[in-house]
Amino acid sequence: MPHEPEAGRKMSVTTDQVPAVPALSTPRPPAGPARRRRPRRRSYATAGWNTLALALAVLFGFPIYWMVSTSFKTSADINRLVPQFWPRHPTLDGFREVLADPIFRQDLANTFVITLAAVAVSVVIGFFAALAIARFRFAGRRVFVFAVLIVQMIPLLALTIPMSLLLDRYQLKNSLPGVVLAYLMFTMPYTVWTLRTFIANIPVELDEAAMVDGCSRFQTFYRIILPLVAPGLIATSVYGWILAWNEFVLANTLLLDNSKQTAMIYLLIFQSSPTHGADYGGLMAAAGLTALPVVVLFVLFQSRISAGLTAGAVKG
Repeated sequence: MPHEPEAGRKMSVTTDQVPAVPALSTPRPPAGPARRRRPRRRSYATAGWNTLALALAVLFGFPIYWMVSTSFKTSADINRLVPQFWPRHPTLDGFREVLADPIFRQDLANTFVITLAAVAVSVVIGFFAALAIARFRFAGRRVFVFAVLIVQMIPLLALTIPMSLLLDRYQLKNSLPGVVLAYLMFTMPYTVWTLRTFIANIPVELDEAAMVDGCSRFQTFYRIILPLVAPGLIATSVYGWILAWNEFVLANTLLLDNSKQTAMIYLLIFQSSPTHGADYGGLMAAAGLTALPVVVLFVLFQSRISAGLTAGAVKG
């Protein structure tokens, strides 16, 4: 017992005499400039993409600006050798001339009627067709989907002459209903294909849960499916409206009477007429007024269009 404290002292002495081992130092990261390279590269890349986007916006937006500015210029300012990028003597003579023309008002009304009818028919029929493709399994379903895709790939010019001969056989050529039927060639496949994607994004379990709760198929349709597909219907209708409103080839081929022509044909006749051939201010004013309904429609439903495109971009 008396020797234990001495042993403890010896152990403590020996441990105190052992030299301390220096700790291994971990390598430090490089200095600040190497760290800042990546953020700088990212900032340079962002600035480059922003510059490219701005250049493309100017490139594509300049024709629109030139059309609007020319519509407010006088004929003397338009025909100058040195172009003027801003109307120095703004005038509304071009708009007064076009709006006072009864042919332009009639052609604009014809365009509105044809476009509204084509979009309404294609959305109603195309929605039910897309619903059948997305929700039901039947013989020939894949063939039908493939046929819709193939029809969209066929150039419209290849179908113009056959459609003209077909409508002429049934006395529908040179009539507004015949043009509406012809417009369905490109609005209907687009509507079916687009709405099919929107309906496929809605889970089938929602339909099953509604039917378990006592809803019939019709109640499930207008209480569950229709509200969820509403943004897609709006987006599809707006883009279908743009396609039908801007159509020129079919309207120029099928409509022979001046009282039944569309606004696109009016612009062609206005440009080639001997009285208005050099009136570029009136031509730009007519082009601006023709494009105005599409711009207003797109601005009014911009949020719905964005929501519809986002909803239809997840699942095919």
